[in-house]
Amino acid sequence: MNYRKLGNTGLEVSSIGLGCMGMSTSYPPFPEKSEMINFIHKAVDIGVTFFDTAEVYGPYVNEELVGEALIPHRSEVVIATKFGWDIRDGKVCGLDSRPAAVRKAVEGSLKRLRTDYINLYYQHRVDPNVPIEEVAEVMKELAREGKILHWGLSEPGAGTIRRAHKAFPVTAVQSEYSMWYRKPEEEVIPVLEELGIGFVPFSPLGKGFLTGTVTKDAIFAENDVRHSIPRFNNPENLAANQAMAEAVKGFSEARGLSPAKLALAWLLAQKPWIVPIPGTKKLERLQENMSAADVELSANDMAELNGILSSIHIEGGRYGDAAERMTGI
Repeated sequence: MNYRKLGNTGLEVSSIGLGCMGMSTSYPPFPEKSEMINFIHKAVDIGVTFFDTAEVYGPYVNEELVGEALIPHRSEVVIATKFGWDIRDGKVCGLDSRPAAVRKAVEGSLKRLRTDYINLYYQHRVDPNVPIEEVAEVMKELAREGKILHWGLSEPGAGTIRRAHKAFPVTAVQSEYSMWYRKPEEEVIPVLEELGIGFVPFSPLGKGFLTGTVTKDAIFAENDVRHSIPRFNNPENLAANQAMAEAVKGFSEARGLSPAKLALAWLLAQKPWIVPIPGTKKLERLQENMSAADVELSANDMAELNGILSSIHIEGGRYGDAAERMTGI
C-alpha cells in the first residue's frame, strides 16, 4: 500500500481509505456486525490505515462497529469521525455545533470508538447558527486536551475553510468529488492547495454509478440513500447519465482497468494530497479499490479522459434540496 500526507500537518494515511458508513446505513443490505468486524480486520491486513465513520451513521452503531473492530490495531490506524448533529432519541433533528453539544459529541464518540483520542475530527456540516471561529476554538481546546489530534470540515465553502483555518489550522476537508461531480475544482481545491490542507473525497465512485453496475432501470429501496437523490431516483436522469458510465467503462477497458480502478486513479492523479475513501462491504471490491493506488495514468491519458468527461452533461442534483442547502456554507 502507498501512503499520502493530508496537507502540511504530517498526518499520513494509506493512499486510499475505507468509508465505513455503508456497513450500517444508507446502502442496504447490512451484514452482521461480526462479518463487518472481520472485513475491517482484512482491510488492515492489506494495508488500509484510514477508516471513516460518523456519530450520525446509524446513528451511533457505525462508530461502535469501527471501534470494536479496530481495538487490536488502534495504534496502527487513523480513525476519522464527525460531529455536528442534533440527535435526539435516535433521530436527527438538525444541526448543532454549539460548544456544549460538541463536547458531548466527542465524549460519545470516544466511548463508542473505544479510544482515548480521535485522529481526525470533522464538523459534518457547517452550522449556520454557530460561527466557525467558535467551532475552531473548541477544536483547539480538544486538541490541547489530547482528545483529538487533527480537525477538519465536511462539505464547507471556500470562505468557511479560510476562516476556520485562520482560527485553528485545518488538516483536511471532506467533500463529494468524483468524475461526475467536479464542483470542488472551482473554489475548494485551489483554497486547499493554497493553505496546505488535505482533501478526502467521499463517494469517489459516484455512489456506485461510475462502476457501471447501476442500470438505467435501477430502483432503490427506501432505506437506500440513492432513493432520495435526483441523479438516481428520476428515471430520465438515470437513463441520460448512462453516457458517463459507458464512457468510463470504455476508457478503462481499453487500458485493462476496471471502471472503479480508473475512477480512483483519476482522483489520485489530481493532487498528491487527495485521499479518496470509497466504501464497500466485499473483499474483492476492497482489493480492487486499493489496487488503484498502483495505477499511473499518463499525461496523455488524463488529457484524453478529461476531454471525454467534460463533453458529458450530468442530469440531476447530487442531493435533494434540503441536503444541498447544508453544503457550501
